[in-house]
Amino acid sequence: MEEKKNAGPPDILAKVISVIFHPLFMPLYGMIIIFTAPTLFWYIPFKVKKILLFVVATNNVLIPVSLMPFFRYRNIISSWAIETRKERRIPLLAVSFFYSITSFILFRLQIPLFIKSFIFATAVLAITVSVVNFWWKISLHSVGAGALAGLVIVLSLNMMVPLTWFLIPVLLISGLILSSRLRLNTHNPPEVYLGFITGIIGMYLLMLLFQ
Repeated sequence: MEEKKNAGPPDILAKVISVIFHPLFMPLYGMIIIFTAPTLFWYIPFKVKKILLFVVATNNVLIPVSLMPFFRYRNIISSWAIETRKERRIPLLAVSFFYSITSFILFRLQIPLFIKSFIFATAVLAITVSVVNFWWKISLHSVGAGALAGLVIVLSLNMMVPLTWFLIPVLLISGLILSSRLRLNTHNPPEVYLGFITGIIGMYLLMLLFQ
C-alpha cells in the first residue's frame, strides 16, 4: 500500500517509457532506423519497406503480444508485467521462436544482407537472454536499448556515414529506459547495465559477422 501512495508523476512516466520502448518493439524501431537513416537503404522501394515492416511487426510484436492472454489464462504468468524470472521462461522461449521465424523468412527474400544480419542478430540476442534467464534476471529493456545503439553504430560504420543525429537520441532514450527500470525497482543496477552492454556488444559483433 505504501508503494501506491508514493507513486507519482516520475513513476507514471517510467511506466510509460517502459511501455513505449518495450523490448518487443525494438526490432521494429531498428527497421525504421535503417529505412530512415541517410544511407543507401533509404532508397529501398516503399512497397518493399512495407512488406518487411509488416513481417517484423506481425512475428515480433503482434503474435507474441496476442499470446499474453493465453499465458495469463493458463497461469503461466501472474501479471502482464512478467516480473519474475521463472514466469519469463516460456514467454521468452516463444519470442525467441518467432524471432527465429522472422529471420528465416527474411533470409529467403532478396533484400540487403545488412537487414538480414540485423534480424538474425535480434533472434540470437533473444535466444541468448532466454538462456541467461534460467540463471539470472537480466533487463530485457536494457538489452533492447543497447541493441538499437549497436545497430546505429554498425550502420554508420558500414555505410561510412556519420549518424550522429540518430545515435544521440538513441543514447538519450537508452538512458531514460535504464533509469525507468531502476526507478520502478524492477531490476537492480547490474541487471540493467549488463543488459545494455550485452545488447550493444552483442548486436555489434553479430552484425559484423555478415559484413
